[in-house]
Amino acid sequence: MAEYKLNTPLRDEDIERLEAGDVVFLTGIIYSARDAAHKKLVELLDAGKALPFKLEGSAIYYVGPSPAPPGRPIGSAGPTTSYRMDTYAPRLHSLGMKASIGKGKRSGEVKAAMREYKGVYFGATGGAGALLSNSIVESAVIAFEELGPEAVREMKVKDFPLLVINDCHGGELYVKPRLDTAD
Repeated sequence: MAEYKLNTPLRDEDIERLEAGDVVFLTGIIYSARDAAHKKLVELLDAGKALPFKLEGSAIYYVGPSPAPPGRPIGSAGPTTSYRMDTYAPRLHSLGMKASIGKGKRSGEVKAAMREYKGVYFGATGGAGALLSNSIVESAVIAFEELGPEAVREMKVKDFPLLVINDCHGGELYVKPRLDTAD
């Protein structure tokens, strides 16, 4: 396991050096989007319309943050289960998204898209939303305000702590070791 400090937008060379199990501290702009927002993003693509942010080099955090307390840019911001975005993720990877951030396993289709388009899946610690929010220094809704906490946000992060779950080489942190007892 290695440790990296990366900045967005992410580049192919950033992604290619990562391996499952590596620790990454991410700085720059990331976007929030959960399943309702993903559905709307794909509807925009299907209609030939522009997205509210540039996909090239982007990182999307699967989060629906709680309201910001006074003096803070955001409330608790823990990851949501990622498989709900698996229908949409391959297409977004094909259009330039480099990273997704969430919790839980990804489908075979998403893992194949990460290999083909040089993407990565980062795990954020579930149950640590208040702690994770300390790394979010700015947050603003940029699309789909009607979705409330599931609106798309542009968030500026500083040293956002992540773990590489799936890398672009086919590595996966969640794979169980084979426990053969035979010699």
